[in-house]
Amino acid sequence: MNDVGNRKIRVLLAKVGLDGHDRGIKTVARYLADAGMEVIFTGIRSTPEQIVDAAVEEDVDVVGLSFLGGDHMTLAPRVIDGLRRRGLQVLIVLGGIIPQRDIPALEQTGAARVFLPGTPPDRIVQFIRGSLEQN
Repeated sequence: MNDVGNRKIRVLLAKVGLDGHDRGIKTVARYLADAGMEVIFTGIRSTPEQIVDAAVEEDVDVVGLSFLGGDHMTLAPRVIDGLRRRGLQVLIVLGGIIPQRDIPALEQTGAARVFLPGTPPDRIVQFIRGSLEQN
């Protein structure tokens, strides 16, 4: 199933903070698009507020954040809190270089799943579809 209701799954992907490495997130974007999802990529160096605004504007089902700079424990909660304050009930997934020890805290904050380097792209697709079908 590639849709939510009568439309394609809409995924907003973003690089939060000053990290400019975007190869991984662009690869994920391509896989999601190839799987039939509509992907909106905000680009690099987005602020948490810009991501929240874009998620509202684009009416997305999923927000995916990529971190490689070690600032995931500060910036991910800011985005998640901003989404909640705006009343968005979206699936939130994280990816990148995130230490295993930080994953439980990020999930407690509201991340549905943290994908680490080497995760097969089809697992990301399956997780998103499965999670949205349950809701």
